[in-house]
Amino acid sequence: MALGLVLGLSACSRPAPPEDPVRAVKLLKIEAGAGLGAQEYAADIRARTESRLGFRVGGKLLERPAEVGQSVRAGQLLAVLDGQDYQSAAQAAGAQVAAAQTQRDLAAADLGRFESLRAQGFISGAEIERRQTALKAAQASLEQAQAQANVQRNQAAYTRLLADADGVVVGVDAEPGQVVAAGAPVVRLARNGPRDAVFAVPEDRVALVRTGAQAEVSLWAQAGPGSAQSLRGRVREVAASADPLTRTYAVKVALAEDSPPPLGATATVRLALPTPPSGAGAALRLPTSALWQQGQGSAVWVFDAQAGVVRARSVQVAGLEGNQALIAQGLQAGEEVVSAGVHVLTEGQAVVRYAAPVAR
Repeated sequence: MALGLVLGLSACSRPAPPEDPVRAVKLLKIEAGAGLGAQEYAADIRARTESRLGFRVGGKLLERPAEVGQSVRAGQLLAVLDGQDYQSAAQAAGAQVAAAQTQRDLAAADLGRFESLRAQGFISGAEIERRQTALKAAQASLEQAQAQANVQRNQAAYTRLLADADGVVVGVDAEPGQVVAAGAPVVRLARNGPRDAVFAVPEDRVALVRTGAQAEVSLWAQAGPGSAQSLRGRVREVAASADPLTRTYAVKVALAEDSPPPLGATATVRLALPTPPSGAGAALRLPTSALWQQGQGSAVWVFDAQAGVVRARSVQVAGLEGNQALIAQGLQAGEEVVSAGVHVLTEGQAVVRYAAPVAR
């Protein structure tokens, strides 16, 4: 009877959790890298300031003397709109100014005559005040008409599109006969002056490009990087968002202003990417499959050869280069880490080194 009770109690107790199995893992020995080195990208030369010029009024485009590739000077005519309606409005505004001028002169003459009569005692002071008020109203009407005439003259002048700076026409967006709205781009003008080398950087490398980094630019029509023909530049701008089509980030390298290269030229940009700030100044590389998330950071499994287990260790990732992660802190050269299957391991789990089967 007692034996049955003991067996029944043992059957109702919770079984002990099974121990973690001994897993075979792929290990990777960490070696100190030589840094990221330099990266080369194909770029094209563009003006630092490129304006899309358009009319400040709408209308039918009559002429467009500007052509692609044409060099223009500040104030040169680029395009002309049909301005008959604007000229008529300006003439009407001028006529209103003349009418208001006549009314103002008449009110001033009346005031002069009534002041002489007031001096002789024929009229009262109230009549003088009325004439003064009429003169002020006529003066205000004249100023209003003059302001409206200025606006109409400006509108008529806006039918002529002029270059606002010296530069080169790099594109046209409207043809004669087309009706354009106010502000619609008609001519694209690249201003003379500073030049930029513009290129695209893939998403996995944009974090390594820093504003202010030194760059070496060489034109394809000249010798390669390192020659006397190469230009020095500095990264001026890194796009904050990716291009919706190519999913790459645009980077602009500012070139020296003393000898600007021709617009549209193709060039090679050589960037010296930074080395992660490790203690020895060398880059430690790991495949991205060796990383796993630990809280808000990243971690890896380090193999303890004496105990035959893995230990979790937090690391600081400096960036990505293809399928490799660049480790800034947390690891040392010579250590072994698990390179695959990191999500099925636990702290202190016993592991063995994976050995690939040999084909017979």
